[in-house]
Amino acid sequence: MTEPQYPTDPQDPKEQQYPKEQQYPAGQQYSAGQQYSAGQEYPTGQQYPTDPQYSAGQQYPTGQQYSATQQYRAAPTYAAPQYGPPKSNAGWAVASILFFWPIAFAAFNHLHDIYPKWAMGDHQGAQYASERVKKLGQISLLIAVICWVLFIAFYVIFLVAIVSSVDSYTYN
Repeated sequence: MTEPQYPTDPQDPKEQQYPKEQQYPAGQQYSAGQQYSAGQEYPTGQQYPTDPQYSAGQQYPTGQQYSATQQYRAAPTYAAPQYGPPKSNAGWAVASILFFWPIAFAAFNHLHDIYPKWAMGDHQGAQYASERVKKLGQISLLIAVICWVLFIAFYVIFLVAIVSSVDSYTYN
């Protein structure tokens, strides 16, 4: 076996040993599915089908004719792009544990969906998850406040009932 010849200087292209490119005769017709390998020149004079040309005023398949005075609607306006992931609202998730823990399960599930959705490009989903964490924290706070108000109201009613019942008894 003979050893391959390597160039002495990798920067000198004259020294590289490559196989000679294969030349095809001019004007020869080739089939459409023929594959050419790297380093081969494509034949000249090969006939390719041309795209059909359309004239101005030609009817489209829908029956509408193109006119130069066609009016377009204004482009829709969008909100300014957001350059970072939405706020995590982790404080509201912790508040949901402290105030009403059954809601905390849903709050933490949404909390852990924010950054993966943002990383996958689902920016609206990440924004929704962030808003949902905040809303669930606020709901748990509202439930806690309502429970405390009811507890205090029943405690006051209970004390009033005991005090009013004590006045009716006489001790000898």
